[in-house]
Amino acid sequence: MPTFTGTGKIKRRHAYKSHILTKKSKKRKRNLGKISIVDKANMPIVRQLLVK
Repeated sequence: MPTFTGTGKIKRRHAYKSHILTKKSKKRKRNLGKISIVDKANMPIVRQLLVK
């Protein structure tokens, strides 16, 4: 479930971290575990989806 920052941005998890981890490098798996921010271009769509 996405959460919001203090300034109203939406935090999200990365995709491709849940399975088939053997072929992914340690660096890639480590970076996929970090939280990122939804891109500005996708923000209106994500906000609309969260309201429903």
